Amino acid sequence: MFKDNWIQALADFENRGIPCVMVTVLEDRGSVPRGAGTKMLVTDNDVIATIGGGHLEHVAMKAAKEMLTQGDSDMKVERFNLGARLGQCCGGVVTLSFEPIGQQRHVLALFGAGHVAKALVHVLATLPFKVIWIDEREEQFPSTMPENIEMRLSDDPVGEVAALPSNSMYLVLTHNHQLDFDLCRAILKRGDSRYFGLIGSLSKRKRFDYRLKERGFDDDAINTMICPIGITEVKGKHPTEIAVSVAGELIACYQGEIISSKRDHSPQNPTEKDSTLSTLPKLDKEKALDQKDNDKNNKEKIRA
Repeated sequence: MFKDNWIQALADFENRGIPCVMVTVLEDRGSVPRGAGTKMLVTDNDVIATIGGGHLEHVAMKAAKEMLTQGDSDMKVERFNLGARLGQCCGGVVTLSFEPIGQQRHVLALFGAGHVAKALVHVLATLPFKVIWIDEREEQFPSTMPENIEMRLSDDPVGEVAALPSNSMYLVLTHNHQLDFDLCRAILKRGDSRYFGLIGSLSKRKRFDYRLKERGFDDDAINTMICPIGITEVKGKHPTEIAVSVAGELIACYQGEIISSKRDHSPQNPTEKDSTLSTLPKLDKEKALDQKDNDKNNKEKIRA
């Protein structure tokens, strides 16, 4: 709609709360695609207008999107030698400015599309987040999505962790206990989460802590996992109550507050059955731990 009219597009982005980077040709020398004053807008999903195409525009778009992903708020200026640096035949020199416009968005990977996740998405749609919503079940996603929510249907949610931007926030709210654990391992292995929350009770926390330690994760790594999630004072169990509580914790995080892991630091004493695991080889121990949790989960499902 605004393919070439960056002024109208900028007004539209502002109205809808979509952050962008304005790329401007500040100075041109010699043979260049476009002259000084030329502008281009780059959002997460769109590019409005052009600074001339070619390799220069490709590099500029990539740099602008990286600024959006990292939440940069300061303007940057960079000089490009089109011939020597970019291999363009015109061979001139261009100086570009990259100016972030609009509210910073915080990248949040949301795993699971159950009742709490659906309620949470409605809240996050009104906040400065870029949400990547991941689930295996297409039918669980709503037919329409807010602008800042990206639906990602995946047969391998754990595999998605490696492709997420550094310094992302993570929320694990899936329907599957083992998938929760596998996601925890992948997120902790990355070791660069800005926030990592796992839905569950304190007893689930203790089981996961024990299993993670058995797999080589130390206390420093485990303490980056927040479980239970949400503001402690909010006790309600309705999905919307939980969603508001978790959103409050996310807001506190991006505002600079340090969020407690809520980990119970009292000694964790395995049962007599658990103590026999120490005599098993590492691979057999992992299988035994997985089987133990699977048996527990099956009993819980039967009781439910």
